[in-house]
Amino acid sequence: MSEKPNCKIFAIKTTGGQEKIVANLVANRISMRKLPICSILVLDSIKGYILLEADNAQIVNEAVSSLKHVKGQVPGLIQHEDIEKFLITKPIINELNVDDIVEIIAGPFKGMKAKINRIEVARSEATIILLDAPYQLPVTIDADYLKILSHSESEKT
Repeated sequence: MSEKPNCKIFAIKTTGGQEKIVANLVANRISMRKLPICSILVLDSIKGYILLEADNAQIVNEAVSSLKHVKGQVPGLIQHEDIEKFLITKPIINELNVDDIVEIIAGPFKGMKAKINRIEVARSEATIILLDAPYQLPVTIDADYLKILSHSESEKT
C-alpha cells in the first residue's frame, strides 16, 4: 500500500458509475493544493465508493468537499484486512478438486454443468465430464472458464 505507516484508509460515497471521474477530480485537487494523500483506490467490485489513504479525515474532507458526484465521507476507518480480498486474486485452479461439480462460464459449453475428472495445475486446465450430455463426454477446458457449484463429498469429510 503505502510506505507511510500512519496512513489510514477512508471511504468516500460517490454516484454509482462515477467512481473513476471522482478519482480523477480528487487527483487534480491533490496536485493543485499539494494535499498529503498517499493513494486513491477505485475498485470495480465496490460500486459507488472510492478509497483514499491519508493521515486523517480532515485532509480527505478537504480533498473531496464540494466535488461533483461526491455524496459524502463514510464515518470511520477501513481496515487493510477488509480490502485485501479485493486486491489479491487467487487462481481458480487452486480451489478445484477432482469430483467437484462446476459450471462452465465461457466457451462453447457455456452454461453447462460438469464434474471434474482430472486437474493439470501446471497448464491451468481441467478435464471435465459434461453432466448435461446424454453420454459421458470428457473435455479439457481452461480452469478460468469454470465456476465451482459444489465441492466433492470426499472434500467435505
